[in-house]
Amino acid sequence: MKILLSAFVVAFTMMACSAGKKEATTKPNIIIILADDMGYGDVQALNEQSKIATPNLNKFASEALTFTDAHTPSSVCTPTRYGLLTGRYCWRTRLKKGVLRGYDKPLISDDRPTIASYLKDKGYNTGIIGKWHLGLGFHKDEAKSKKKKRVYDITKSLYSSPNNNGFDYSYVLPASLDFAPYVYVKNKQVTATEFKQVPHTNFPELRRKGQTDIDFEFDGVLDHFLGEAKNFIRQQAHKEDPFFLYFPFTAPHTPLLPTKDFKDKSDQGVYGDFIMQVDWTAGEIFKLLDELDIADNTLVIFTSDNGSPMIRMDDLQEFDHCHFDSLQYYNANSHQSNHIFSGIKGDVLEGGHRVPFFVRWPQKISPAIVDKNPICLTDVVSTVADIIGEDLPEGAAEDSYSFYPILTGKKETIERPAIIHHSGKGMFAVRKGDWKLILGNGAGARTEPIGIPFEEPYQLYNLKKDAQEKINHIETELEINAEIYSSFEKIMAGSE
Repeated sequence: MKILLSAFVVAFTMMACSAGKKEATTKPNIIIILADDMGYGDVQALNEQSKIATPNLNKFASEALTFTDAHTPSSVCTPTRYGLLTGRYCWRTRLKKGVLRGYDKPLISDDRPTIASYLKDKGYNTGIIGKWHLGLGFHKDEAKSKKKKRVYDITKSLYSSPNNNGFDYSYVLPASLDFAPYVYVKNKQVTATEFKQVPHTNFPELRRKGQTDIDFEFDGVLDHFLGEAKNFIRQQAHKEDPFFLYFPFTAPHTPLLPTKDFKDKSDQGVYGDFIMQVDWTAGEIFKLLDELDIADNTLVIFTSDNGSPMIRMDDLQEFDHCHFDSLQYYNANSHQSNHIFSGIKGDVLEGGHRVPFFVRWPQKISPAIVDKNPICLTDVVSTVADIIGEDLPEGAAEDSYSFYPILTGKKETIERPAIIHHSGKGMFAVRKGDWKLILGNGAGARTEPIGIPFEEPYQLYNLKKDAQEKINHIETELEINAEIYSSFEKIMAGSE
């Protein structure tokens, strides 16, 4: 009897260990696709009036949970990318406004936990393919540099890259496709060996002059990254450990360079053509997951780093689009990149930071759900931690709050502190419930009046009743103003 009992115990223990091991391998693969400058209204699933076809994202939305009140922490790209990866507001760093440039030093310190370093510690194979724009470790060429002009030797191995921040594999463009150097960086090495100088070009093919790989093709970058992303997914698909891929697109940010397959296909100008290419590129990733039979347990997030820079014209004109001052104008009857929302990229108004946000995970998330809870891209880190059931490191992601209960249907609402929005020129806004307080007297970056941070009169809007931010309640809702400002002070001090 004792022998039989011992055998049973051994067998049960082996089964339990086997089950535990199986459970560990069922953590989902995770892919984050981050479009660059794609507005809320650029996806037809969110904007029924759009004349730009986005069939792949429309289908994806029907299979996903859609957050219609999702926001970036900043209305420009570098600080949003910092917030997404670290779960921390960028204004807590040295970067108080604006963005980094291609040669700037790293913004994320090596000891700062990121979503990549966290997942790597939990057994994930981690990779980034696409636009980085958070600073790299290029070495200064001391011989060629002058007091006011730094020259960098991009042939030397970098002292810092995304590999320093938790990515096992890194294949990136240093910054936006309009900032030099125009080169691919694989792990810590520029892939090119021969270089040339390219001149400044104007909108819509806007780019700044600078050094580039002699074989670099500006209109081929998105396709090139797509090929690299596909290779990464194929290599990881059936490994025992799950993978994390961060795939930040370079589009539809300037230069507006759709490939020949998409030129003149939208009937809405070059920007519309580029949106169609972004949609197709995302669709290629979705299709590959199906082909590899891993879609069911792969969590995919599709979102954008800020609103679109395309200005909406409200008066009728004969043209649908034109260019002026490096921006593009769209007639409201033709297309509204930021949907009904006021403001554009850079602004602290809704159009600057309200973005598309879809989450698909067939194994756990019911399809075609629309959720109206306000969330922020900083919340992704804590949500991922809840998804895999592992605690974050102490002190990490202090501005991140999980929306996992909404994904699983366990809760309809989440108790989240106020969300801080930050404009390209350093103006703050605070979102709490239905209300939004703008701590300045303008839009904060591009839309007139631009205003000045912390210059009165401030602006207070009820977004539930006034999503276009037209009716300022700053003089009538004094208690709400005081309550929201108090929340802002607590968050700034790190106590809320």
